[in-house]
Amino acid sequence: MKHETILILDFGGQYNQLIARRVRECGVYCELKPYTTPLAQLKAMDPIGVIFTGGPHSVYAPGAPSVDPEIFSWGVPILGICYGCQLLAHLLGGKVVPAQDDSAREYGKTPARFDTGCALFTGLPAGSVTWMSHGDYMEKVPDGFVTAAWSDACPNAAIADQARGFYGVQFHPEVNHTEYGRQMLHNFLYEICHASGDWTMGDFKDQSVAALREKIGTKKVLLALSGGVDSSVAAALLAEAVGSQLTCVFVDHGLMRKNEGNEVQAAFAPWPIHFVRVNAEERFLQKLAGVTEPERKRKIIGEEFIRVFEAEAKKIGAVDYLVQGTIYPDVVESGTGDAAVIKSHHNVGGLPDYVDFKEIIEPLRLLFKDEVRQLGRELGLPEYLVSRQPFPGPGLAIRVIGDITKAKLDTLREADFIFRDEIAKAGLERTMDQYFAVLTNMRSVGVMGDGRTYDYTLALRSVTTADFMTADWTRIPYDVLDAVSTRIVNSVPGINRIVYDITSKPPATVEWE
Repeated sequence: MKHETILILDFGGQYNQLIARRVRECGVYCELKPYTTPLAQLKAMDPIGVIFTGGPHSVYAPGAPSVDPEIFSWGVPILGICYGCQLLAHLLGGKVVPAQDDSAREYGKTPARFDTGCALFTGLPAGSVTWMSHGDYMEKVPDGFVTAAWSDACPNAAIADQARGFYGVQFHPEVNHTEYGRQMLHNFLYEICHASGDWTMGDFKDQSVAALREKIGTKKVLLALSGGVDSSVAAALLAEAVGSQLTCVFVDHGLMRKNEGNEVQAAFAPWPIHFVRVNAEERFLQKLAGVTEPERKRKIIGEEFIRVFEAEAKKIGAVDYLVQGTIYPDVVESGTGDAAVIKSHHNVGGLPDYVDFKEIIEPLRLLFKDEVRQLGRELGLPEYLVSRQPFPGPGLAIRVIGDITKAKLDTLREADFIFRDEIAKAGLERTMDQYFAVLTNMRSVGVMGDGRTYDYTLALRSVTTADFMTADWTRIPYDVLDAVSTRIVNSVPGINRIVYDITSKPPATVEWE
């Protein structure tokens, strides 16, 4: 079955992946393509509609990103957002000019008024808040277009040629700050493009399983299972498709959180696959002994993982396919074809030379992270695995500051478990995007009972973020922090002081190392 497709042309805006997510959330499949993609390739996608994204350029500047005007003869609706709106106007005979003074520029939350007779704004209030971000404006609207929205500083906040199905908005409907932005996109998809909404995760699962069975046949498949969301969902999908033809190699390096290795193994116990768990804790700790520099820790762990994977793959023998959990943001961010190849090798941590595979299979390459989680639920993976917190490849090694020992790792495991447990008890898991504990290398004097202690300081870290490029520290209620602190100090030997990291990114990073 071929899904109805919305083509999103990427002109370099910061919210472009968010547009794609919003379209998918409305039940319509879409793909994000660079504006440089050949027109014949785009037309072959047979889209029911096209969206031009925002971008940092000015449409009138020499060399500004553009598109072949032939796209306007396809007979499909087009929605231009911000730069995309200005490009639409520029190419169809309007005039876009730089704002002459600050009053014509708009940045941030901006009240706007709408012509609710326009299909794009059907069912909306006559006015609401939008998110503007532009320094240029449309001085002249193209022939055939009418103004469909306006603000105090922008007389043409939205334009429409309803006869041809061409629409443009100066604001960003894809961001939450635009109060009715999702409804606007929904209107474009269903009222203007006449989508039927045939993109469901259940259908995607069924179609993917059928396609994988046809492609793989009776051949062998190998997957390096980290226990992370992406590789776990990829493994479950392949298990559903080819069962015992799949071998998952799970390298337990001893740097995982409390009970995590057992949870991963238990999650895959019901599946008819060959699950190989390699308990390599001692091997990794020997390699890491005395190492304190964060980047060196990462390199040692990455290389050692490959060595263990190589050894296990050799026992299995030649395989035909290697599976990796590449997801859609990886594909988009990798850019050109050459970069995509480099990225795909990087995603599996470096491919052993002697693993004789016919092809790399990337069953999740069309999905965003939230869609991957949804697919995991469709496949029957337990919620604790599907919704697990992001976890760095080097594991707890970069959450133990300084040298690494088993005793320190065990201490951190217990403290981190308590932190996550108290957050869960308070019902706050969905209010933060990543939270964890860090065992610092700092020791300080404390008092327990009538005795003096000289133990480690534990740092708690929690952030909220949309994309992990920037992040704000989470305002965890004081009573929850108090419960975490009291429980850790009273039950975890070796820790006598708790601190909470209130630094955003930037200037800090999410992880400490």
